[in-house]
Amino acid sequence: MISTTRLQSLLARERDAFAARNPRSGAAYAAADHLFGRVPMTWMNKTAGAHPLYLDRARGAHVWDLDGHEYVDLCLGDTGAMAGHSPAPTVAAVQRRYAELGGATAMLPTEDAAWVGAELARRFGLPYWSFSLTATDANRWAIRLVRAITGRPKILVNSYCYHGSVDESLIVVGSDGEAASREGNVGAPCDVTLTSRVAEYNDLERLERELAHGDVAAVLMEPALTNIGIVLPEPGYLEGVRELTRRHGTLLINDETHTFSAGPGGATAAWGLEPDVLTIGKALAGGIPCGAYGLSEQLAAEIARHTELDLVDMGGVGGTLAGNPISVAAMRATLEEVLTDEAFEGMTALATRFADGVRGIVEQHGLPWSIQQLGARAEYRFASPAPRNGGESAAAHQPELDDYLHVYLANRGILLTPFHAMALMSPATTAADVDRHHEVFAAAVGELVA
Repeated sequence: MISTTRLQSLLARERDAFAARNPRSGAAYAAADHLFGRVPMTWMNKTAGAHPLYLDRARGAHVWDLDGHEYVDLCLGDTGAMAGHSPAPTVAAVQRRYAELGGATAMLPTEDAAWVGAELARRFGLPYWSFSLTATDANRWAIRLVRAITGRPKILVNSYCYHGSVDESLIVVGSDGEAASREGNVGAPCDVTLTSRVAEYNDLERLERELAHGDVAAVLMEPALTNIGIVLPEPGYLEGVRELTRRHGTLLINDETHTFSAGPGGATAAWGLEPDVLTIGKALAGGIPCGAYGLSEQLAAEIARHTELDLVDMGGVGGTLAGNPISVAAMRATLEEVLTDEAFEGMTALATRFADGVRGIVEQHGLPWSIQQLGARAEYRFASPAPRNGGESAAAHQPELDDYLHVYLANRGILLTPFHAMALMSPATTAADVDRHHEVFAAAVGELVA
């Protein structure tokens, strides 16, 4: 329904406009000679324009770039700023801890940490918690623990899952149906099929076949796929995963880093899930680096029985800055005063408004697209029906169309997550912000199908 020639022409026009309206960002990028890839992290080069936009300042659900343009920020740091940019309670807690009390890193616990552990237990249902600086590290440490107590070497993940840079997760179901290293995997320490097994999301038959080998310590999964595009569970799927893991003596790790958007206790609480381990990061501390993993009562007791494990010194389940006073002060303030149960109600309502508005525009033009919502997060997909697993989701990707919408929206003051057309709501996001997106999105689609 969409002319390739017209799409390419519109994309070229929008990229030219992007370059013209952002000279200071362009100059900053050109001058960054001593940064690898010219950016602090190479993934910042994932941009629909010729260069990234450079941040000047941010507040609430809006950001401003070096060229003075203001944006409605629906990316929100790809979840890291789900509380909004610099929420006042978090800012105050960090300032008090760092400026007034001091002790950014003293290798001593604070009372804030115990409060955060209790709050995470209330929200997610797992009673014991430990901290990291990233969700990637939380996943790595959880993997070490489950391997240690099960004596099994392999981790099973879903094809095209996202668990940070965890080596074991970079495996997919290949075109021949066999396990394969994910394309582009950088510096793998060994063939990923030696450490991992893989099943497509929503495929219980394949999951059971892989678990039957008896060598899987844990299934590490997002309750819903996110970073390949939102893929939601089919009825009975998650219950089936839990039943199969228990039957085969395999532990279950829920990575809620992105699916935290499902509610104040993530998908685990919203959908009544019962993982043995839960990992999370990014959003908990209002943008301050943090991560955490929680353990079930039974698993914690089992770990305690393994007295041969060195969990204090060189056991590989900690880091010097993990659980530092600033991180846990930020987590306490964010959870206690910003990402509250009530805040999630408003965020989810706005995501529904976003999804309904996009759906109406898509249906108006008869496009074969779909939209998926996960609590406070929603995403439009260039496929209908929506993909049901990671492989289908990867196959549905249309890079030029994705880039066109991203740069068109950016040129008119709307930022989406750069990796896909995903929008996240924060407590600071307003109905006017959502409606502004719809106004620009409708114009972008209208030009595309004219």
